[in-house]
Amino acid sequence: MLRTLAKKPILTAACAAVLLFSSTVPRRARGTPMTSEDTRAAVDRFNEAFNRHDADAVSSLLTEDTVFEDTSPAPDGQRIEGKAAVSEFWRGWFARNPDAKFEAEETIVSGDRAVVRWVYRKMRNGQPWHIRGVDVFTVRDGKVAAKLAYVKG
Repeated sequence: MLRTLAKKPILTAACAAVLLFSSTVPRRARGTPMTSEDTRAAVDRFNEAFNRHDADAVSSLLTEDTVFEDTSPAPDGQRIEGKAAVSEFWRGWFARNPDAKFEAEETIVSGDRAVVRWVYRKMRNGQPWHIRGVDVFTVRDGKVAAKLAYVKG
């Protein structure tokens, strides 16, 4: 699914569509399907809490069986499973990156899935720095069941 150019992964539009509609992350098994509006609202709440670096609010927006796939370490990142482990990861990340912000450039939503193209900005070695990437979300019962992160650089 990921092409490589100069040994760096590139997420293509076709790849994003495949990720949006098929995944190995938990899907809503029964009950009323999430509407696109519900999914967008849940992702927006998550991103707002994330940019406030509010670990408690982020944690409250995760399902018990949530999955987070980080962009590092290269080449495939690490997979963290379960609300407690993912919440602990974010607490540490917020402490290490107090000035970090994610700016959503585009959000594409379909049912219980969302793809968010973003720019991550922070200071690095006293200089402004950024990188672009994509998060693929799965939302269940108004909470984030999966957040799979990919970067361009």
